[in-house]
Amino acid sequence: MSEPRTTRTSTLTPPNGVPASAVDRTAPPPRARTGLVARLGIPHALRWGFLGVLVFMTGDGIESNFISPHIAAALGSGGVDSAAMVIGLYGVAVLVASYFAGVLSELWGPRNVMTVGAALWVAFQVAFLAALPTGSVGLIALTYFLRGLGFPLFAFSFLCWVNHTVARDRNATAVGWFYVVFTGGLPTLGSLIAIGSIPAFGGGHTGETWSMALSLVLVAAGWAIVRFGVSEPTGLGRIAPRSHSAARVLASGVEVCVRRPKVLLAVVIRLVNTAPEFGMFVIMPAIIGAQLGWGQSKWLTMTVIVYAGNILFNAFFGALGDRIGWIRTVKWFGIAASAVGLLAWWYVPHLVPAGSEWGFWVATAAGTVFGIMLAGFTPMGAIVPAFAGEERRGAAMAMYATAAGGATFLGNAVVSAVLPWAGPGGVVWTFVGLYAVAFVVLSFLKVPEGAVGH
Repeated sequence: MSEPRTTRTSTLTPPNGVPASAVDRTAPPPRARTGLVARLGIPHALRWGFLGVLVFMTGDGIESNFISPHIAAALGSGGVDSAAMVIGLYGVAVLVASYFAGVLSELWGPRNVMTVGAALWVAFQVAFLAALPTGSVGLIALTYFLRGLGFPLFAFSFLCWVNHTVARDRNATAVGWFYVVFTGGLPTLGSLIAIGSIPAFGGGHTGETWSMALSLVLVAAGWAIVRFGVSEPTGLGRIAPRSHSAARVLASGVEVCVRRPKVLLAVVIRLVNTAPEFGMFVIMPAIIGAQLGWGQSKWLTMTVIVYAGNILFNAFFGALGDRIGWIRTVKWFGIAASAVGLLAWWYVPHLVPAGSEWGFWVATAAGTVFGIMLAGFTPMGAIVPAFAGEERRGAAMAMYATAAGGATFLGNAVVSAVLPWAGPGGVVWTFVGLYAVAFVVLSFLKVPEGAVGH
């Protein structure tokens, strides 16, 4: 199969369904960029959308570092294993919804899909909080699964909106800013809020429950900011050509992987990207908080600092990818350096005195290396659609979103499969092995000639 070639034209269909004439997607937008935000690489028309995603994901992230033990406590005896099952099913929901975020954005428009995602999140968060006191594994699992459909439909639909709007020469930079706000909320600001809200609401299980109730306010506010603050026309209606049936659009993500195998390989690399992040959310609270004696508050503080480093460098690595090449940036900073940082985050806390104040800060610094280098994967948001070609850009973004959400599933799956027989250290080394596979796969990929960032 010949190498796909990304052209300088786009045939996207605007909201009225009439195919647009060829547009130079690599050229600067006709409207001159003004203001600091635009100069930094955030599309002016979508600036409020980035803020909305930050606020929404902050609400979603409040529970990120205590949800597993919280569910286990609600279920009582045998709750640890049941909680792992509930979290695993949640990962499946995120995986499924991430794919539909891409394809439904092509059919309905990203803003409409974001509204559906927010509505699902709010409705089933209320149902989930009501299910917890019942102690019913089935009811808790069902409501948490359905709530898991919400955040991918909201966040990754906005990423599709960004990718359809931004000029190609600023693609990785804009994707970097998306991950600044995404990670800024989940887990960073979410964990920071939890540090204060849990004791403010009485501490312990009760404080955690009311903190999750507080998340409803933030999620609703994030949706409102996007709904009433962003009117960029590309995202307001159907993007896919009217000639394409709904079935064809829904299957387009699978089709592009068959017709463009390198898209599938790039998707696999993105799947590996943040899987360790979600795996560490499962194994590290008990290690840092209980086993090494630093407590829940210190663990939440560590999470905030580790992923604050990620926030600061997402935009940097996006811009670096646009300058030195997307593949080179992902290969050496995203994959190789992230593997080293992950090992540092695991081993350094065990080498310093357990429970010591200085040891905590050294361990946190080691974890921050991982958080920073994880941002080196940012250009993958530009690489995946580059292999698809402009005519299949929407389908490629559906698969990219699937991989981004699927990292939640993969991270939890690795923990479930490896932890019982190899322990948490074995889990960490499994993730390092996945990074090694991604490094090898990426070595065989080259962004097509004509794509910016090759």
